[in-house]
Amino acid sequence: MSTTADRFRAAIEAGDDAALEELFTEDARLYSPVKFTPFEGRPSVLGLFGVLLRTFENFRYVGRFDGAAQTCADGTETPAVTLVFRATVEGKEIHGVDLLHFDEAGLIKEFTVMVRPQSAVRVLGQAVLTGLVAAGLAER
Repeated sequence: MSTTADRFRAAIEAGDDAALEELFTEDARLYSPVKFTPFEGRPSVLGLFGVLLRTFENFRYVGRFDGAAQTCADGTETPAVTLVFRATVEGKEIHGVDLLHFDEAGLIKEFTVMVRPQSAVRVLGQAVLTGLVAAGLAER
C-alpha cells in the first residue's frame, strides 16, 4: 500500500506538481528556510512547489526516516516522516530534509524544509523569490 509520503516522493521525483494537490489538507502550512512566516493554505503551498520543481536541478531523495508522533507548530501530535534530499540550485549543492506531518486522514498538514549550507540557502531564497514573482505569487 502506498502511503502519502510515498506518493509525495514519487510526485516530486517525477516533477508532477498536479499530483501533489490531493496530498495536502486545505489549510496546509509549509515552513521554509527562506521565509520567516509559513506559506499557508493549499493554493499557496502548491504554488511554491510549482516554483521549486522549476528551480531545483538534479533533485533526489536519498533517505527516509519514519518517526513516532511529533508535535506540530499548532501543538498537536501527528505521525511524521522525514525525507532527506540533495539538489543543486544555480551551481550550489544543497543538502536538506523535508519533515512531513499528517492529519487523521493521512494528508499532509504541515511541511517543514531545512537546508544547508547557509550560502545555498541564500541562493535558493533568491531563486525561489524570482520564481514566485514570475508566477505572480509574490511581489518583489
